[in-house]
Amino acid sequence: MLLVRVLLLTYQPTNNINFIRKEGGSFLPFFKYTLHMLQELDNDSLQEIVESNDTVLVQFSASWCGNCRIMKPKFKKLSTENENISFVIVDAEKFPESRKLANVNNLPTFAAFKNGQLVNQVQTNKIDGLIDLLNEVTSN
Repeated sequence: MLLVRVLLLTYQPTNNINFIRKEGGSFLPFFKYTLHMLQELDNDSLQEIVESNDTVLVQFSASWCGNCRIMKPKFKKLSTENENISFVIVDAEKFPESRKLANVNNLPTFAAFKNGQLVNQVQTNKIDGLIDLLNEVTSN
């Protein structure tokens, strides 16, 4: 006979770590994860991501691109502020099939997809242009 014990858990938040009280009074750390999604592609799979998520915002970049490096932390910060959107960083030189999903002829290029379709894209090194694109895709 399998015996399963259910513990009453209490949460005591401290910064980004919560602690779970075990039976007997000791605590275990419990790391709370946010729901936002940011990923850097390590294969040419952007098409699959666009098809399987409602809203996707993509940064097409390259390792040699200075403006791409400037925009990357801003893009990452936006991902933490918009939990219902999938954020993807694509190396445009390594993944040509992914690059074909948008008209990428300058870097960085940001593309917004909704329900599997390209909504719009912008080539910018300014956060305002990226925020305008984000607002456009979230208002549709």
